[in-house]
This record gives sequence, C-alpha cells and structure tokens, in this order.
Amino acid sequence: MSAPGKTALFVTCLVDQFFPAVGEAAVRLLESCGRRVEFPSAQTCCGQPAFNMGYREEARRLGRRMIEIFEPYDEVVTPSGSCASMARIHLPELFEVDDEWRPRAQAFAKRVFELTELLAREGFDPSGCRFEGRVTYHASCHLLRELGITDAPRSLLSGVPGVELIDLPDGEVCCGFGGAFSVKMPELSGAMLDDKLTAAESTGAGVLTATDCGCLMHLGGAIERRGSPLRVLHVAEILATES
Repeated sequence: MSAPGKTALFVTCLVDQFFPAVGEAAVRLLESCGRRVEFPSAQTCCGQPAFNMGYREEARRLGRRMIEIFEPYDEVVTPSGSCASMARIHLPELFEVDDEWRPRAQAFAKRVFELTELLAREGFDPSGCRFEGRVTYHASCHLLRELGITDAPRSLLSGVPGVELIDLPDGEVCCGFGGAFSVKMPELSGAMLDDKLTAAESTGAGVLTATDCGCLMHLGGAIERRGSPLRVLHVAEILATES
C-alpha cells in the first residue's frame, strides 16, 4: 500500500448533515490502509447543486473555496461518486478559460478519489470484516457513468465474510434521485424509485447498499413510507463492520 503524505476526507454535505456514520466508517477504512486522515473543518459544498442547476458562477465560487481548502493534501477521498465526479471532472471544466484557476483545478482533480475506488486500488482486504446478511447493490449514476467505476464496490462487498451478495435486477438503472431532477420531475422520479425498490425487494435481500448518500436518502425515505423490510446502508458501513 502507498503512503501519501497527507490524506483529507471530503465528507460531503449529505454525510455531514444526515449520514455521519458513513464519514466515521470512511475514516476507519482509510486508517486501515495506513492513512493518517485529516478533516479540514472549513470544507463546504463542492458546488454540484449549483452546477447542475446552471448557476456556473456560484459553482465557481464554491469550487475555488474547495480547491484552496484541499490544496495542501496529497489525496482527497470522499464516500460519494457524485461529489468525486464533480471535483474530478466538472471543476476543471468550470475553469477551462481561467488561466489562474485552470491549472489548480486540474492538479486538484488528479488527487481526488472515491472511497471504494481507492480501497480497491490499495488492495484493501475485506476478509477481516464481518457482516451477516443478504445484500444487494445499487450502482449510482455518477460513480458508474462519469467515473467509470464498476467493479470496486462489488468486489469489496463480495469479499466480506457473511455477506451474500445478490444481483439487483436492472441494478445500473437510475433510482430517480438525480438531485434537482427529483424535485423538478417528481412523478417521473417517483416511478423510477418504485421500480428500483420493487426490483430490490424481489431479491430477498435485507440490505440495499450504494456508494452515494443521495441515492440512499431517496431510497430510504421510500422504504420507510412503503413499509418495506429493506434497510439502506452505505458500502463503507458494511466494510467497516469488524469481525
């Protein structure tokens, strides 16, 4: 395993506000890979909501702040495919014609990693974990379509003793969240959500997992309203469960 000088956790807005256990799990997993993890307390949003809504200047302001805060670190790890894709792909796009910020954004983007991507690259061994139950995995859109990460979460989960990993029918189809999409087109979003939960329930799994808390928040709310026996967990929470 490599030993970078300084590792920062970019915790994301949703983890900070709604899923703190995911951030704690991410720290434990990174420390198990030999990292000394720091949490820059000044961090805020990466700018993705503004970017997705077309507010590019507002997104640039947040992007500049993010770059400044995380520039001192050799690697920045986040338990979110969507925020990782914003930092790695879209921040450099935002500063494409800015001679001052373009090289800084490009250099920053190269140091950003999604959590399961880094764990798989570092050869994290999930055999020391222990999680009992049937689990099905939803592939979040940004992780899959923008970052191109397909195997890392599944291979890590399948190596956990006690996990029976069950394929989710149409597992790579969007859950219907999409941030503002679920607000602007609630009927379509709700229909996609119902299809996703019906598919998940058909597996007989007790846990529906993903790498993005946006998906988990969307799915978890519907599970509660529906009275489904499923529960949602971030992949990091499963991997951080010790035997």
